[in-house]
Amino acid sequence: MPDLFVPGHRERLRAWTETAWVRRIVLGVILFNAALLGLETSQTAMASWGSLLKGLDRACLAFFCIELVTKLYANGSRFFRDPWNWFDCAVVGIAIAPATGQLSALRVFRILRLLRVVSVAPRMRRVVEGFIRALPGMASVILLTCIIFYVGAVIATSLFAQSHPEWFGTLGRSAYSLFQIMTLDGWSMDMVRPLMERQPLAWLFFVPFIVVTAFAVLNLLVGLIVNSMQEAHREEEEAEAAGQHNEIMERLKAIEARLDARPGNRSGQQ
Repeated sequence: MPDLFVPGHRERLRAWTETAWVRRIVLGVILFNAALLGLETSQTAMASWGSLLKGLDRACLAFFCIELVTKLYANGSRFFRDPWNWFDCAVVGIAIAPATGQLSALRVFRILRLLRVVSVAPRMRRVVEGFIRALPGMASVILLTCIIFYVGAVIATSLFAQSHPEWFGTLGRSAYSLFQIMTLDGWSMDMVRPLMERQPLAWLFFVPFIVVTAFAVLNLLVGLIVNSMQEAHREEEEAEAAGQHNEIMERLKAIEARLDARPGNRSGQQ
């Protein structure tokens, strides 16, 4: 029986855990477990198959634990260098935590196991990585948006507080109303047009506000995220190309070493 603690076996085990079909199995178990957690919210399903659903849920949790232990053994200390492994450990750890007494609310967070789809699927992982890369740039845009909202809330409260106090009576109400207007949720018929019946020139404030926030600022945020995703994708392709190049060079060196080790080559050199 081969020794599993030989480094070569660890490398083969690590390569095995990263194969496409293993990822598909893990993804299938994640989706199956998510379906089980959804069924547990149904009183009819729990009355009929409650024990079966709970047993299958425990089996899925055991599968996730075995998967993490296998990846930990195969990768060694490299396991903790990948932030996605930390994410998987946190999601599974919440499910393992005792859900009794004051911690009973943790049972609700079992559905977070579905988020492991992000760590298993490379394309979804690229989306999240692109979003994280965009956070520094988004911070400046969000700060600019907050300034625009604050200025707009002060102006709206000063102009429309007396005519429509339920929407613009205070600074907080004005900010919330402006946020609703930015999302274009019934802003015209439900809010601005009734206000224009008393103040016909109110559109001079709301139209520029919508143009700046809904069209300019939000599109700027989307552009930052898309640009970061493209950069992450480009870096991933460059890393794959570099890895393939190194692998080819190692194979060429191995072939050269074998050729040099042949008896004919040794006698010729002598």
